[in-house]
Amino acid sequence: MTDALVQKGSSVQGGAGYALELRNISKKFGALEALSEVNIVVRPGERRAVLGSNGAGKTTLFNCITGDFLPTSGAIRFFGEDVTVFPAQERIRRGLRRTYQISLLFNGLTVLDNVYLACRGVSRGRFSFKRPSKSDALMQAAEELVATVHLTGALNTSVSDLSYGQQRQLEIAMALAGAPRFILFDEPAAGLSPTERAELVKILTGLPGHVGYIIIEHDMDVALRVSEMVTMMHNGRIFKEGKPAEIEDDPEVQALYLGGGHE
Repeated sequence: MTDALVQKGSSVQGGAGYALELRNISKKFGALEALSEVNIVVRPGERRAVLGSNGAGKTTLFNCITGDFLPTSGAIRFFGEDVTVFPAQERIRRGLRRTYQISLLFNGLTVLDNVYLACRGVSRGRFSFKRPSKSDALMQAAEELVATVHLTGALNTSVSDLSYGQQRQLEIAMALAGAPRFILFDEPAAGLSPTERAELVKILTGLPGHVGYIIIEHDMDVALRVSEMVTMMHNGRIFKEGKPAEIEDDPEVQALYLGGGHE
């Protein structure tokens, strides 16, 4: 296993072959340093988990990647392009998507309507007032995405009538709208039952191979089952990286998750 990738002043060699590159990313909020010189590189199609206790910097890291926050220092490249100062919508146009810890759904609309609107929102015709027909290409794409997340049986069900687990599945379908190249999943298993977690694992492992993602997750069992690489964070820094089996067996990781901390 690889110990901390970065120490002060270190860097990662970049290249157009990576889907995502974070080079010495730091983020300060006044005197608080939420991220400290974080370096991560992710290959196209790679599935990676970012783990850590509350306050480790995981959500801040996601916010910097998506453009919700601008890093205090460092650089972010997405498929070889420097997007460090790009607004969130420009990153979306380049194929980056994200889910959130809190559901962002249209509760008064059906499952299909929600996914259709997501597809419409990233399409060239998003400002059209034309009512879609059954043969509308975006409507067909929406139906396919609903099937991808195992919700075909609830296609015309109002979101307000879905179970919490089904709502999380719907969020994944919406994140897949517009053929994204990379997705950030923010704690998709939070609040799910064991049965719903098993369904989530099936959905994530069944996504098209070219779609890479990073998943933030407190449920280590879920995270290790859906990822091929794991990055452990603590106090805004990376202190471990490795394969799921290596991370699971690492005594420092176990101590952190069991409350022993990491010095």
